[in-house]
Amino acid sequence: MSATSPLVAAMRQWRHTLSKEERWCILIVADPDALAAAMALKRIMQHRVKAVDIMRVNEVTRPDNLAMIRYLHIPVKAWQPEKAASYDRFAVVDSQPHHHVSLKDIPFSLVIDHHPLPPEPYEGAQLYDVRPDVGATCSMMTRYLQGLRITPAPLLATAMLYGIRTDTAAFERSGGEDDFRAYQWLSRYADTAILRRILRSEYLREWLPLFSRAFRSLVDCRGAGAQAWLNDVSSSDLLVAVADFFTRVHGLRWIAVSGIVAKNTVVVIFRGDGSRDIGRMADACFYDVGSAGGHRRLARAEFPLSAVPEGMKPQEFVLRRLQTRKLRAITARPATPESGTEAAAAEKTAPAALPAATADAVAEKAADSKTTRKAAPARRLRERPRRSTPAPDSHGGRSSADEESEREND
Repeated sequence: MSATSPLVAAMRQWRHTLSKEERWCILIVADPDALAAAMALKRIMQHRVKAVDIMRVNEVTRPDNLAMIRYLHIPVKAWQPEKAASYDRFAVVDSQPHHHVSLKDIPFSLVIDHHPLPPEPYEGAQLYDVRPDVGATCSMMTRYLQGLRITPAPLLATAMLYGIRTDTAAFERSGGEDDFRAYQWLSRYADTAILRRILRSEYLREWLPLFSRAFRSLVDCRGAGAQAWLNDVSSSDLLVAVADFFTRVHGLRWIAVSGIVAKNTVVVIFRGDGSRDIGRMADACFYDVGSAGGHRRLARAEFPLSAVPEGMKPQEFVLRRLQTRKLRAITARPATPESGTEAAAAEKTAPAALPAATADAVAEKAADSKTTRKAAPARRLRERPRRSTPAPDSHGGRSSADEESEREND
């Protein structure tokens, strides 16, 4: 707890600089963790700015994420770049400016994320908090709520609980003491009935032909892995759903599900059991033709269809790289690819189906856990005074706006 005190103090000071004359926009690559973290930030800014809007730069198509938006009344809307001038300030949570093309040229005043640090730190943010040692951005936002003595309403607590659950795969993929404590605290206020309804939303009937296509195209790869090619798909979310399904196949240590999105981009979604670093594997296979990276158990790569050599099929190109590429020496952790913070984002995507009882089991595990780990020192925070701000406690920040539609993770 004490290790995060400077972070909470910085958040408190940043909050004092907010102005009721400003309109804020919180931009996200929508997935459960991002949606819930944006809701939490909006709650922190409540009554201190003129308006706050939550905007997503990706499409939401997964049934569980659509259910989350619907049941929890999340006011998220699609980002329209032409309306950027209507906002005074911008924030990004559960992602970083280099993760998505739509975020690259936005002047962010606040950045909060838990994905790997970029090769070069983002300059210009008044509050910059990136902690790769934390399992979910919602865990970071929970500590902020606690430090500011803000009790989350049931819908917000449920959203944040689900965000932590999906990004840590119910603590099977990742998660440390901060995540356990956050999950336990949020469990006091969350609506478990709504959480179960969200968890039951898994696949759409029209997705079934994609699974058939995946089974027919499945090819074994080195290291007890496999590749499945889905050809043209309407959204990368569909690749994520299929990849998540294959994580339940016994003996399959990793899977790469790929396809062509928007007619001109090849997307490869990786999932693994942790026996090999999937993030490094994705980077090694595709770093030179596009963007690639992620975590040890999930990752994403994407590159233009034009990068495939003439006369070679895209699926053959992907398979050859999966079979032959060698890992690069570790100089800096591979940055998260453009769309997702799902692996990063991308995926922040929730595992397709998790037992309804897992939430209670994880909360109990957090409560009973007596192992105390020291908070990892790899925390980054940079707080800069506003350029024309009279004093540190004066009001005057930027503004975003929040409150709209619904959202999803994929």
